[in-house]
Amino acid sequence: MIIDFHTHIFPDKIAEKTLDKLSHMAHVVPFSDGTAEGLLITMEAAHIDLSIIVPVATVPKQVQKINDTAASLNESYAEKGLFSFGGIHPEYEDYREELARIKALGLKGVKVHPVYQDCDLDDIKYLRIFDRAAELGLIVITHSGLDVGYPGVVRCTPKMARRAVDEIGLFKLVLAHMGGWKYWDEVPELLADTGVYLDTSFSTGVLHPLPDGYWKEEELKLLDKDSFMEIFNAFGAERLLFGSDNPWGMQKENIAFLREMPISAEDRANILGGNTEALLNSV
Repeated sequence: MIIDFHTHIFPDKIAEKTLDKLSHMAHVVPFSDGTAEGLLITMEAAHIDLSIIVPVATVPKQVQKINDTAASLNESYAEKGLFSFGGIHPEYEDYREELARIKALGLKGVKVHPVYQDCDLDDIKYLRIFDRAAELGLIVITHSGLDVGYPGVVRCTPKMARRAVDEIGLFKLVLAHMGGWKYWDEVPELLADTGVYLDTSFSTGVLHPLPDGYWKEEELKLLDKDSFMEIFNAFGAERLLFGSDNPWGMQKENIAFLREMPISAEDRANILGGNTEALLNSV
């Protein structure tokens, strides 16, 4: 079973406009049309059985609607292979009650995005959310490292993630983008002993830029085989989760990268789906 732990979709009526805006902010090519049906098409091409959708609340007032929409999508698309987490915002006042409602809705986890939400990961506003999520057994996935749409802005470094875990203790935390996009050299030393999970989204191979000349050639390189294996050897296969960041990552290409790594068939199968299945079943 292949599970993509990290994907995004948008409501059909705004998907085209939103995708165009975000694509030009990041100067990268999207690989689907940003809709649920578009994601299913790319999943079929890559032979993916299940995709986890991780919505982002950019303002507090979006939180309840995002979670209601996620629950509705899960009712409609569960048999087709889509499953949505919930969203939470660090400024959302009733976070304790909303996280409990997320658990009751069966959403299994929440996504936070420190850059979009303008808050450092080790800020008390996030720490209290993490503490409540840990109490409920929910999975937390966070963007980590730089964000291509916000050059130079970083709200979750490996050091911040380490401080958050040290403060809260072990909880089900997934650091997207292999622990810190473009901060990968710090990840093995600072995070390997914490128990956090990493997803592989938007981190392997190369970027696919828009033809506007924004990216320099050397900036297009992401993790190559040696860099990936350094993190793999530090963490072990059991804490790595396949993710694509679709529509920003090409699912088929990302899977091909993992199939080329010098690891055992069992480890590869666990990264591609076994680890995520176990994590989901733990909630």
